Amino acid sequence: MLKTVLTATTLALGLSACATAVPPVEVTRFHVGNPPVSGSVAVTEMTGNPDVGLEFRTYAAAVGRELQRVGFSETSGPASDYIATVGFRRDFRPTGPDRSGKPVSVGVGGGVGSHGYSGLGVGIGINLSGKPKDVVTTELQVQMRRRSDSTVIWEGRAMTSAREGTPAAQPGMAAAKLASALIGGYPGESGRTITVK
Repeated sequence: MLKTVLTATTLALGLSACATAVPPVEVTRFHVGNPPVSGSVAVTEMTGNPDVGLEFRTYAAAVGRELQRVGFSETSGPASDYIATVGFRRDFRPTGPDRSGKPVSVGVGGGVGSHGYSGLGVGIGINLSGKPKDVVTTELQVQMRRRSDSTVIWEGRAMTSAREGTPAAQPGMAAAKLASALIGGYPGESGRTITVK
């Protein structure tokens, strides 16, 4: 009995630590009128994204799950009603003394949105020095177009920052958090930037 209580307490503390470890997400969305809330959607890579393989699939899967939660059905191939293009990037900002503080973009993706935000990352960064960890800023961009005429019906971006090496900086957790913050509450208020905790 005592072992069960201790295990449950340890699990609860671990889960609460994970919940508080995820930093807030800044979200901006754009749409005209009342965008659709149902239909089939194919999730694809945003033009300009370098091939990032497994990591891109992590972000695309998170976006697909969230679109299903708000009423869309995910499909593949050319028969979908809508196309959701996904782009993401990660920037590493050095911290500590004797550093410039300028962000360094690294090889996890990029993209261009029609409302003026864009990004492209190339390369890789690893900190093995024992010095203060970099701050990782991760940005997710999603744009939905009507397949029949390529009209953009909705788009948005979500951004969060976390210390390198923490769970919140890992692609799986970042992808889930960003997609949930961005697509949750779809379509959201157009042109307004909000913070989602």
